[in-house]
Amino acid sequence: KQNLDILDIPVAQITEQYIGYIDLMQELRLELAAEYLVMAAMLAEIKSRMLLPRPEKEEEEVGDPRAELVRRLQEYERYRKAAEDINELPRMGRDLLVAVVDFHGERPKAAPPEVKFEELMRSFKRVLDRAEMNKHHQITREILSVRERMTSVLDTVRSDNFTPFEKLFDVNEGRMGLVVTFMAILELIKESLLVLQQAEPYAPIHVKAAA
Repeated sequence: KQNLDILDIPVAQITEQYIGYIDLMQELRLELAAEYLVMAAMLAEIKSRMLLPRPEKEEEEVGDPRAELVRRLQEYERYRKAAEDINELPRMGRDLLVAVVDFHGERPKAAPPEVKFEELMRSFKRVLDRAEMNKHHQITREILSVRERMTSVLDTVRSDNFTPFEKLFDVNEGRMGLVVTFMAILELIKESLLVLQQAEPYAPIHVKAAA
C-alpha cells in the first residue's frame, strides 16, 4: 500500500500490512492460520537476527535474513491481488438482484437451481485442501493468464454434458494455478458462457458450457 521497496523491508512496518492481508483472505473463508503462524515466526526470527551482532564472516555465509521473507511476500502479493479481483466480481444478492414478476399464464420450465457464491467458495476450498495434501508432488510450470485459462476451461467442458466443478482444477499446479483457474471460471460465469448446477446446498457442483 505504501509502495515499499520489497528488497529493503522495514520488518515492523510490514507486519501491520500483513495482518491486514490476513483479514482480507479470511473474508473469502480461506484457511490461513498455519501460514500466518509461519510468517509471524519468521518476522520474529528476522528481527532477533538483525538485532544481534554477528561476525563479518558469518554474516557473509548466512546472508540477509530477509531474503526468504522477500520471496514469501512476493508470492502472497500475487494471492492478495487474486483475492481482490475475486472479491470485486458481481455477487448475487449484493450487486445483482432478481426481479420477481407475477405470471398467470402457462408456467415456464423450471430453471436449474441457482448456485450461490458461498457454495462456489466452499467447493474451491476443498480443491485448495487437496492441493495442500498433494503439495509434495506439485510441479513447477508457467502459470497461464486468466484469459488463457478461460479458453482452456471452455475446451474442457461440453454443452451437452455436465462436468464436476472440481475436475476443472489440476492440484499439481499449486495454489497460484488454482486461483487463476477459479478466476477464469468466475469470468466465464459472468459472461454467461458457463452454466452451473447444484441439486441442494453442500451438494457437488457441476458445470457445462452454455448452449
